[in-house]
Amino acid sequence: MLYDTLIKPLLFQFDPEQAHHMAEKVITSPLCSPLVGLQVPAVRFPGDFFDADLAGIPLRNPVGLAAGFDKNALMFRHLDRLGFGFVEIGTVTAKEQAGNPKPRLFRLPKDRALINRMGFNNHGAEKVAARLAGPPGTLPLGGNIGKSKVTPLEEAVDDYLFSFRKLKPYVDYFVVNVSSPNTPNLRQLQERAPLQALLNALSAENQDPKLPLFLKIAPDLNDAQLEDIVAVVHETRVDGVIATNTTIDRDGLATGSVKVEKIGAGGLSGRPVRQRATDVLQFLRRLLPEDVALVGVGGIFDGMDAYQKVRAGAATIQIYTGLVYGGPGTVVQLLNELYGLMARDGFTRFSEAIGVDVT
Repeated sequence: MLYDTLIKPLLFQFDPEQAHHMAEKVITSPLCSPLVGLQVPAVRFPGDFFDADLAGIPLRNPVGLAAGFDKNALMFRHLDRLGFGFVEIGTVTAKEQAGNPKPRLFRLPKDRALINRMGFNNHGAEKVAARLAGPPGTLPLGGNIGKSKVTPLEEAVDDYLFSFRKLKPYVDYFVVNVSSPNTPNLRQLQERAPLQALLNALSAENQDPKLPLFLKIAPDLNDAQLEDIVAVVHETRVDGVIATNTTIDRDGLATGSVKVEKIGAGGLSGRPVRQRATDVLQFLRRLLPEDVALVGVGGIFDGMDAYQKVRAGAATIQIYTGLVYGGPGTVVQLLNELYGLMARDGFTRFSEAIGVDVT
């Protein structure tokens, strides 16, 4: 495809964050957006095969855009042409913030990975809400919210509530992000007591209408910590878990250690996190009731990657790094491949394959 032979080599000559802004302009430009659509492969699966569900929200297919790509709700109205079934904006914080110093986004092509320490750079909940108040998009929309960097941990609940209230009129579901490694001490909110307090406060606010509420967790939690997550999900009755965010682990990378050490801190996404994210997903599916929805994220580039997540218990999946490396045709190509794998194994509907590897 043109993306692999011309566009990606050109984009990869630029700083990753600069390349992202270039892609943003192409996706949102009335002149260039049709050209993006031309890079999408033809659909080779029955139209109703991938009918899916996100905690009660009907989807045309189970592949969503993960948070981080459209932080400020600039592109969500244009992403239907890429084949997505749903889109998640953010992470959005109560206060506008510039994020960490640049450079803060790095490619590891040998590993098909990214390292980012963006630091929740975004325009803030008020500005993002004002943007969402414009014409709606055609896809179900999630709002991913996090803690402002300047807000002390003891004031985190009020910080999240501010963003929740601002975005609630305009989104279809919420994601509580307590798992980014790039905001100091944020991951402490994954501990049982503060997490339970935060989710209870958001659940109390989440009335009339009640929107699905998801928790996004890190892949770096051990089994005991994951069991605490399961207990909190039971106690707070959140609707689902997104597994997983980026990792701080650097083991097993093909990229040389000198380069990795030079890059420094940040969350690693892409191929290296694929297996750990799948393991966490399967662990959660074993312990959580079926009515708690699981979203699989981490290292999904093709149909086989997606199939592994679905068989491990994911009713939907999300991609980000896979889109960076695969380009505009990624979602439809992934769905074509996933359909082929499921048909090969005798599944007549997407839903039949969910969790079949969980014992």
